[in-house]
This record gives sequence, structure tokens and C-alpha cells, in this order.
Amino acid sequence: MRFFPLEKLINLHNGYSRQFKIDSLQLLLVEHLGEYLIFEAHCPHGSHPLANAAIDGGVLRCQLHQYEFSLADGKLIHATEAPCRDLRTFAVVYERNEIGMMLED
Repeated sequence: MRFFPLEKLINLHNGYSRQFKIDSLQLLLVEHLGEYLIFEAHCPHGSHPLANAAIDGGVLRCQLHQYEFSLADGKLIHATEAPCRDLRTFAVVYERNEIGMMLED
């Protein structure tokens, strides 16, 4: 496993949201209610960008088809069409003065 830094801690703030690319992974790092979350940047249903997705009460809602996913574990909560796979989420890791994630080499 290897640490991939995404942002310096000094740059984090309320409402923070930024997209990152690590290899073939498109990721979003967002702040929600004082907690930082990392998840894939596109909806698993139709690949719609999630950068402007609504986040409310621990639920992320894709704006295109209103699919809902749990922020805690990425589980699909509500599908408006055919079900899709869960949203990939990643554990947040703090190392020195940076926030990031661990990935296999």
C-alpha cells in the first residue's frame, strides 16, 4: 500500500471540494459537516460528474437521475431506474501535513 497525497491540510476549509486523478481513478475530496470524504467522481449509474451532487443528511444524490448513495459506505440507497453498483468510497488518511488515501502499488 502506498500513500497518495491529495491536498495540504492548510488548504482545507468548510465547503471544500476538489477533483483529483490518480492513475485511472477520478476522485472527489469533499468536506461535509467537518468531515472529509473521498469517493469516485462520477455516478456509477450513468457516469454523470458528482462534483455538484447534492449532499444532505449523509446521502449523496446525483443530479442527473437522482440516484442516492450513503456517504458512510457508498451503498446505493435509491435508484430511479435500473439498480447500479455502489459508489466507490476511500478511507481518508492524514500523513504529516497532508490529506490523502492509500492505494495498492
